Formats: sequence, C-alpha cells, structure tokens
Amino acid sequence: MAKEEKQPPGATPPWGSCTHKADFDMCLADGVMVISLQLFLLHPHTHQSFEGQGQMGGSDGAGVSREPGTAACLPWPEDGVCVAASREGAFTLQNAVQPTCPIVSTAMKCGNCGPGYPTPLEAVKGPREEIVYLPCIYRNTGTEAPDYLATVDVNPKSPQYSQVIHRLPMPNLKDELHHSGWNTCSSCFGDNTKSRNKLVLPSFISSRIYVVDVGTEPRAPKLHKARSLKRGQQTEVGACGIGSGDSQPCKILMPFFTPLQVIEPKDIHEKCGLANPHTSHCLSTGEVMISTLGDPKGNAKGGFLLLDAETFDVKGTWERPGGAAPMGYDFWYQPRHNVMISTEWAAPNVLQDGFNPADVEAGENPPMAGRSQDTNTPAFCSKTHSSALLFLLGGPQTLGVMIFLGGSIVKGGPVQVLEDQELKSQPEPLVVKGKHVPGGPQMIQLSLDGKRLYVTTSLYSAWDKQFYPDLIREGSVMLQIDVDTEKGGLKLNPNFLVDFGKEPLGPALAHELRYPGGDCTSDIWL
Repeated sequence: MAKEEKQPPGATPPWGSCTHKADFDMCLADGVMVISLQLFLLHPHTHQSFEGQGQMGGSDGAGVSREPGTAACLPWPEDGVCVAASREGAFTLQNAVQPTCPIVSTAMKCGNCGPGYPTPLEAVKGPREEIVYLPCIYRNTGTEAPDYLATVDVNPKSPQYSQVIHRLPMPNLKDELHHSGWNTCSSCFGDNTKSRNKLVLPSFISSRIYVVDVGTEPRAPKLHKARSLKRGQQTEVGACGIGSGDSQPCKILMPFFTPLQVIEPKDIHEKCGLANPHTSHCLSTGEVMISTLGDPKGNAKGGFLLLDAETFDVKGTWERPGGAAPMGYDFWYQPRHNVMISTEWAAPNVLQDGFNPADVEAGENPPMAGRSQDTNTPAFCSKTHSSALLFLLGGPQTLGVMIFLGGSIVKGGPVQVLEDQELKSQPEPLVVKGKHVPGGPQMIQLSLDGKRLYVTTSLYSAWDKQFYPDLIREGSVMLQIDVDTEKGGLKLNPNFLVDFGKEPLGPALAHELRYPGGDCTSDIWL
C-alpha cells in the first residue's frame, strides 16, 4: 500500500508510482476515509488484467463507507481511470487527468528512451534482425482460408532458421493484406511513453485494418483487442456493500470498453470518404497515417486517413477537404525537409481483378517496381525484368550492381528477349535448395546494417495469377541476398529459403517484410 498523501477537499488526486499486477498505488481526493477494495481491471492501453486488494485509509483508520465526491485513482497513462463513489456502497468509473508517471513499456530494452533509434547512424549499429513478419495472402489462390501474418525465423544460429514459426490468421476471408506499419517509430524516440509494439496491417481489397500485438510475444503475435474509453462517460459497475465498520472486498469490472480489434470499412468510408488502404506509416504526432487508392465506390482517389495510435480510432483525413490526389499508392515523408512524397497506381476498379495493358496506354496503370533503402544502400527491384538492383552511395561514383532472381525473361520462360543492351543472354532459371523459384523479385527489405537484403516474390494476387500462374500453384518464396557494403557485390544465400508453397493450408503468397525493431522502410527521423 502506497503511503497516503492528504489533499484538501476538491484537489486533484495525486498519482502514485507505476506498478504491476496486484500492487496498486492509490490515492484519495479527500484523504480521510477507509475502503478495502478488490480490483479486476483492464489497462486501457496495454489491456493487461490487474487484480489485487488494497486499502485506502485516513489517519484515524476507521472503517467507514466512502462518501460521494471522493475518488481512488489508478496510475494509468492518458485515459487514466478513477474509481469514484456516487453514493454509499456504489461506485462508478470515470476518466481522470493524465498521470505524471505514465507506464513505460520495456519492450525495447533501451533504458529511458522511446522507440527505435535517435539517428540513422545509430540504427545501422542496431542488433541483427532475428525474426521477420510477412502478410500471406490466399485471395485468388483457390484456397478458401483467411490471409495471415507469418513470423519467420532469420537467426542463423536458431534451429528454426528460415522457417515459418507462427501464423496469425485474420478473422475474415479475401482481405488481401498489404503494407504494414507501426503504431510508433524512431520519430518518437524522445518520448519514453511510446513503444513500438503494434503492427498496423491494412487490407487492400476489403478495406479493413487490423492491429496486431507484437509486443506481448514477438514470436507469436496476436490480434490486438484494443479498448476505447468512452470519454466523459460514467458507468456504474455495482455495489460493494460497504457500511460503517465494514470493509468487505468488492470486485469492479469495466464493461464500457469498446473492442476495436478490427477497423471496419464502414468507419473509413463514413469518416474519410476513402477505401482500399495500402501503406501505413507512424507519425511523430501520435497518429498513424495510411495511404489509400480509392473512394468507397472504387474510383481513383489518393487520400490519407489518420488513426489514433493509442485507441486506433479513425480520426479523419490528413489532407484538407478537396485536397486528395487524383490517384494514390505508396508514400514516404521526411520531416527534416517538410516534404511528403506519394506515388500512384490505379483506380481500384481498374486493378482489382487483373492487369489490362489497355489501362497503361490510357494512363490508368503504371509499370511495376519495388524499393528498399537505408542510409547508404538504396535497393530497387523489377517484377517484370526479374532483377534486383543495388546502389552504393558515398564514394566518388555511384556503383550499381544487379542480380537476377527468376522472373519472366529466364531461359525457357514465357518471354523471348530479342534485344538487351545489358545482357548477352537470358538469365538462367533460379533454383534454391532444390526448389525451382517461380515468379520474380517484388518486395525487398534491407537489414539495418545494409548487409542482408530479403526478397519476396508476390506482388498482388490478381496480377500474380496473370503474370506468374506458377506462383498460384506453388506459392511464393522468401530469399536472402548477401550484400558486400564495401565493394558493392550481391550474392544469393544458398542456405536460405522460405517456401510458402509448403504451408499447411496450401500455397500462399507472401508480400511485404517487417522487422520487430524497425527497418529501413518504416523508420522515420525528425
């Protein structure tokens, strides 16, 4: 029990130190009454259950019923909760002021800092990645199963190296999971109340957005059951039966928390007039911004929706009314230069069922490419040309090196090359660990130190089905390229292969990659 600090009547309750299960610091607004309570509450942000008994008492130690207007406060951040008496033997729960001692997650294990790294240079010195998260898609594959988030072990010292160690299925079918992002990142490094522990996962076709808890158990993520505290609402939760001289324990629950496990399309349609979310990035404002490709009817509309990074409520659009771009796709921003750059793809109605060359001629569908970058080694890949290209910066010249990873122009493939200014002959088909790799490189993610480039081979299920039907039958793969950061060489790691054609429910299409501690395409610095 924390030492009681008496306060004058009507004073703001003091907040105790941040504690853990069954060890509460509580406070008294009027500081003179005694109550024995047994509490079972959900933390409004970490959503852990807190249970335990504590006694709040005045100097005389008398056991009397709590009088109206007095309050006992728990040390929770932001939407902290006070247990307040409204009449004898009855209690309500209500919002409280922000505490002065917010709970700080220790997930990052970095002392008193916030998420990520203070500078890109420090990020390069960060620990080697041990696991990777990838969305895996079943839409258009013939398998009637939900998309899922795969966790892959990339630690060479692990007995599960290059294996899928966990699968988190979504609760719906045919979402087409796409580019995930974080609830917070290095742009909030100076805020030690922030922790990078939630993965925001947009669904490109269904327009749902899932929030995944990767902080509780990084190797076995789970859907985050968010709770949104109804601001200003007071909910009576039962009588404790406490009378004069009686200090029987009581149990208090909080049924007024609203689950927001899934952000449904209706919320995005109604509040933003947008649909088809694509890429998610954290902002230093405590928000998450997600780019979109269309309006609720499938027409082209390049907008950006904002989520509250704590409650994950849809707040509205980032752009001002009437400020949406004609088309949308991916985006990146650089606060140091006050610049945000977005790209465009096509209207959802144009691309959702497949690729039509006539749309390119009409300017409604651009070519395909992917990218990844760190401070010194930007990398790009071409889905149709089947190559990965790395640029090494910082020397007297920019050095470009290329490696071919399957694709449509390999020998014996569907495309015959008549003229190529770079190649003397078509590249050989790619075989890794005895697996003939279908498709070509699409999503890429560079390690923080720039020495490993991870590659997946699925772009988008409807287009995969057209360009690389073998991907549908055999599933995509994840590869690793070793990077010589001094001389600029690229070499395929022959010992690394994640074959998503061997998944338990059938071949799956793995797309974008994320490291739990942040990566080159999700960390942004102020």
